[in-house]
Amino acid sequence: MAKQTINIGTTANDGTGDQLRSAFDKVNDNFTELYSDDAGDVGSITATAPIARDQATGAVTISLNDNGVTHAKLENRYTAKATSTATGSQNLDASAATTFLLTGNVATATLTIQNMKLGQVIDIVLSGTLSSAVITLATNFTSATINKVGSTNLDQSKKNVIQVVCIDDTTSAAIVNYSINTFEADTTP
Repeated sequence: MAKQTINIGTTANDGTGDQLRSAFDKVNDNFTELYSDDAGDVGSITATAPIARDQATGAVTISLNDNGVTHAKLENRYTAKATSTATGSQNLDASAATTFLLTGNVATATLTIQNMKLGQVIDIVLSGTLSSAVITLATNFTSATINKVGSTNLDQSKKNVIQVVCIDDTTSAAIVNYSINTFEADTTP
């Protein structure tokens, strides 16, 4: 059976949905859809199950093959690193990066974590001067509980990493957990 290719982004609709319904009716169990993302990169989505369309709402459900989404296609919140040499308080935008490398003299600072999503994990790597560092974590949720996991505290004499996970992203009742630990180059666990 030949593969059918359709443009998912096409707004083919004659007012009754006949053109769009016709396009989906032509798709068989296996299909590959070429698309272009905002950066102009071309990729593919491969499905092994039929496309399911809700007749009442027009909502479309597509099942992807294993490995159907690559790391390169994920949002920056899951793949990017942000580096800062700033001193003092900083905003860390979790929609823009998953790792925040702070190489400056952090000193007394509030690190405000912004735009976290449920289940998202970020790393805040403190590799700059920490000799006088006093760090406070904050979020841009309307109301949030920030919990420390474990008993390790910031070690001003070493490099530290703070790992933060969003447990609940409800803006008025957010929950964010974090742990902190030192790190150093060492190949023997």
